[in-house]
Amino acid sequence: MISKKVICILILLLTSLHTFSQDANDNESAKQRFTLSGTISDDNSNETLIGVNVSIPELKTGVTTNEYGFYSITLPKGSYKIQITSIGFQTIEETINLDKNTKKNFKLKGDENVLKEVVINSNDSQTENRKPEMGVNKLSVAAIKKMPVVLGEVDIIKSILLLPGVTSAGEAASGFNVRGGGADQNLILMDEASIFNSSHVFGFFSIFNPDAIKDIKLYKGGIPARYGGRASSVLDIYQKDGNSNDFHMNGGIGLISSRLLAEGPIVKDKGSFLIAGRASYAHLFLKLSEEQKDNAAYFYDLNAKLSYKLNPNNNLYMSGYFGRDVFALNKSFTNIYGNTTFNTRWNHLFSDKLFSNLSAIYSDYYYGLDLDFVGFEWRSGIRNFNIKYDLRSYISDKLKLNYGVNAIYYEFNPGTIKPSTPESGINPDQLEKKYAYEPAIYINAEQKITDRIDINYGLRYSLFYNVGTYTENLYENDNPVLFNSQFQIYEKATPIGTKVYNKNEVIKSFDNLEPRLTVNYQLNDNQSFQASYNRMVQYLQLISNTSSPTPLDVWTPSGTYIKPQIADQVALGYFRKFKEGAYSAEVSSFYKEVQNRLDYIDGANLIANKAIEQVLLNGQLRSYGLELMLKKNEGKLTGWISYTLSKSEQRTPGRTSEETGINGGQWYNTVYDKVNNLAVTGSYYLNPKWAFGANFIYQTGQPTTYPNGQYEYLGMSVPIYGLRNKERLPSFNHLDLSATLTPKPNYNKSWRSEWVFSIYNVYNRKNAASVGFRENLDTGANEAVKTSIFGIVPAVSYNFKF
Repeated sequence: MISKKVICILILLLTSLHTFSQDANDNESAKQRFTLSGTISDDNSNETLIGVNVSIPELKTGVTTNEYGFYSITLPKGSYKIQITSIGFQTIEETINLDKNTKKNFKLKGDENVLKEVVINSNDSQTENRKPEMGVNKLSVAAIKKMPVVLGEVDIIKSILLLPGVTSAGEAASGFNVRGGGADQNLILMDEASIFNSSHVFGFFSIFNPDAIKDIKLYKGGIPARYGGRASSVLDIYQKDGNSNDFHMNGGIGLISSRLLAEGPIVKDKGSFLIAGRASYAHLFLKLSEEQKDNAAYFYDLNAKLSYKLNPNNNLYMSGYFGRDVFALNKSFTNIYGNTTFNTRWNHLFSDKLFSNLSAIYSDYYYGLDLDFVGFEWRSGIRNFNIKYDLRSYISDKLKLNYGVNAIYYEFNPGTIKPSTPESGINPDQLEKKYAYEPAIYINAEQKITDRIDINYGLRYSLFYNVGTYTENLYENDNPVLFNSQFQIYEKATPIGTKVYNKNEVIKSFDNLEPRLTVNYQLNDNQSFQASYNRMVQYLQLISNTSSPTPLDVWTPSGTYIKPQIADQVALGYFRKFKEGAYSAEVSSFYKEVQNRLDYIDGANLIANKAIEQVLLNGQLRSYGLELMLKKNEGKLTGWISYTLSKSEQRTPGRTSEETGINGGQWYNTVYDKVNNLAVTGSYYLNPKWAFGANFIYQTGQPTTYPNGQYEYLGMSVPIYGLRNKERLPSFNHLDLSATLTPKPNYNKSWRSEWVFSIYNVYNRKNAASVGFRENLDTGANEAVKTSIFGIVPAVSYNFKF
């Protein structure tokens, strides 16, 4: 239950905010005040637009549309010139006489030339630099589609790797790392539904179909209080609503996969549908070979959405995603995994100053493995059910409040084993399922303190209940991991008994306050300083000892022996525009500490482990760094250069004076420590027919552990490994190029098409995916063997729209 102390804190915060707002309004002017509100949408499709700027230049104030295109601003009575701006659309300027509460909807017309020449919108770059956000990047889907990528498949996850502070574990590695954090510490949302594995084909592609995506925003720091549950970052993705004006289709045909999207009105100007499918078909070529006909390797996914405007104050949305990866080898090995999500949302406008959204969300990640040659089937996964109710109150032009509640129910299946045939001799087994509840309440304020100072601050109160049905092991002194002082190693403890918990009986509970604060100081119209602090708490733990998540990785809840991760991050930044926003520069530094980051004892077995607590230790993580970004926002040549100098370290010190801890209790590199990270990307718009793109990435090699000696055993040479992650793989770098040909660039015609030619890894860099060691049969010594995945990869795809 929520404590009285926390309730008092939240009530006092609300009361003080409301009082401050009233006092500020009273002192500012005795004039009457009225509210201008409405929605902003695309003139062509009626698609509501996120993050559109509604500004009043003479008052140096403004507001942006929310996730559903709604805006509201309260001003003194008077006549004002309103500016409506959004990248890729023509600017609207209109004079409004505000002498009463006014509802005004705007429709923006697309500007194809502007869209081609703008690559990225970091919220402060081209519009206003006073919004109290820091470490936030909003990506343009149109720009992402122009970036050259491996095998010609447009990829949202690969595009964010070009941002400062974001890295990956290497080629064909799933997930991404933000500011020295693990890939499991990123909260990935699609239409508010949690995504637990964001990759197809073990990291070659992401699950996000760019044709179906409307908005992408990455929070690296200064994370608003409405987000919780992860310790590092938030990637918030919204799907398109669908065209409620006309029926349209678009898609693309590539060497590896193809995609098709259809959208149109259910009821014109009121309701719309969208359905998009994507599938790979390279495995079909295997069928042409007699030796390979029983092998398969492919993926497919489906996006769907229904939107309906019930009346001016109520909108209903239903959206879903289904995706699967399939691998099969000679009918003896079959691997199927993927995500399923479904979300129903109801928007309600209580008044022109109070907007609400109620969401019911289902998310499921499934992993299946059939090994016919040994005769068993393996199933694991995680699913959750989430109820959210969020409200946004536009109190005045100086104060906006977000507040809400949500409750998530989790079901964890660490593994189910079944015999595939009666003759297999395999006994059915179910690793005990786990269950948890995660309720939370939050309040967040965006406030203008003075003409120069804007702040965004909030408080999140989260709770977590690990509940039954479950049988828990008991250990002497509640210690499932013992330290052998004689051999200086950690060992599994032997349970001294068990305790049975009934359904929904609380095994272990946690509660945490998570404060958030971002301050923006505007030096002048072109320069600003920012500072931020946020605490994030992560109650789910990913059981994996690989450098990037794999489909087989298992999620588990915090409990008696596994504590929640608690991350504290501070950041400072400076932003400047040049030549009226044609150029911009950003510099920021950060420091982050994470308590209770899991580490694993030597020789830990993580797969199908019924007592996973016996091989886990709670450690610490810290990361710090400097991020630089220089952007060219306008003209025929657009793009940016980003550089990050950072460090990411972990340690697991001894719990007593007798224990030495892992690596002697000293700090050591995490597997996602990339000291230097340089990314350069650019697009050149030559003419209406031709556009070109280029990416270059350089990263310090990934930390790894090499042997520092060997010994003989039964005639074999066995390596002796040194300290964890002391060594590094060779540096990672590659250059990619693309060219887009639009044969008949008439934007008003019914059929439009383009050819995209790309080359990945132009100079054929053999980047090391891993370095292994084997015995040299001639010398008897261990030798290093580098594994590389890609050389130079040309690709071509054909995109169309009608």
